[in-house]
Amino acid sequence: MAIASPSSSLHSLHRSSLFAKCPRLFRNSRFPPRLRFSPSICATSAIALQPDLKSERNQTLEGDLFSCPICYEPLIRKGPPGLNLQAIYRSGFKCRKCDKTYSSKDNYLDLTVIAGLKDYTEVKPASTELFRSPFVSFLYERGWRQNFSRSGFPGPDEEFQMAQEYFKTVEGGLLVDVSCGSGLFSRKFAKSGTYSGVIALDFSENMLRQSYDFIKKDDTILTSNLALVRADVSRLPFASGSVDAVHAGAAIHCWPSPSNAVAEISRILRSGGVFVGTTFLRYTSSTPLIGRVLRQRILQSYSYLTEEEIEDVCTSCGLTNYTSKVEQSFIMFSAQKP
Repeated sequence: MAIASPSSSLHSLHRSSLFAKCPRLFRNSRFPPRLRFSPSICATSAIALQPDLKSERNQTLEGDLFSCPICYEPLIRKGPPGLNLQAIYRSGFKCRKCDKTYSSKDNYLDLTVIAGLKDYTEVKPASTELFRSPFVSFLYERGWRQNFSRSGFPGPDEEFQMAQEYFKTVEGGLLVDVSCGSGLFSRKFAKSGTYSGVIALDFSENMLRQSYDFIKKDDTILTSNLALVRADVSRLPFASGSVDAVHAGAAIHCWPSPSNAVAEISRILRSGGVFVGTTFLRYTSSTPLIGRVLRQRILQSYSYLTEEEIEDVCTSCGLTNYTSKVEQSFIMFSAQKP
């Protein structure tokens, strides 16, 4: 095995630190970057922390990955090890502190606060409940998602490549695809082999069932480190500072409270971790006043934000190095945990 010289290691580290502040962009991309920088970090600190980050990533996958959504204590796992679907399905999880148990159902692990309740059903806002419908779950990749191109979305393949560029600094880490829907991007992340593990997470039971139907058709994904988890984005079942990357594709406008959700994402990210999301903008700086008023009234059932509001939410939740790319009503944004 070749051993890099100290000078080459420092050179690679210097390049890595630059990417953390300014992710590389595709030369052929249609979307110009909008960069905002935070104060630089001392290179000597990065050198000292690098080995610890790798060690923590390995410990996360080998040890207690999931935490109780009530108290955030690590869950005790009983069953075969591993992050793949079969291992998770055959395992049981329990919180020592809350004495609450969690198990897999229909090939996804239910880690919601209401898991196992018989006499209580939680009803979410219409924007959330819509995607719990079996009909919408079935249609999502069969025509529904394709209509996003009218609003400027470049299409799943280019969106995936754009996200991968932002995630360059966290390659090899654990990625959580929140509000994954039918698993369109979860499957791409898992199949890329870029990450040590991928967790496809959604509140919709039917979206997760649909995701499993797609996964089981591809043996390379079925046996990979990919898990399906039902959870609330405002109560993520992971310990603080345990996740390297979080992706939220066309999702933030459906969340009952975007600020609570981004705060949770910030909580679970490690230092240096990256959050990448896409959504529909309420309006842009080029939208005429009459258009802004009309969109404000028409889109009341969703939490559509402006560019400025998205950046403000990210920075107020402690994230830095915010960048964004905009095309019509489409925005892809990225922010990093200090």
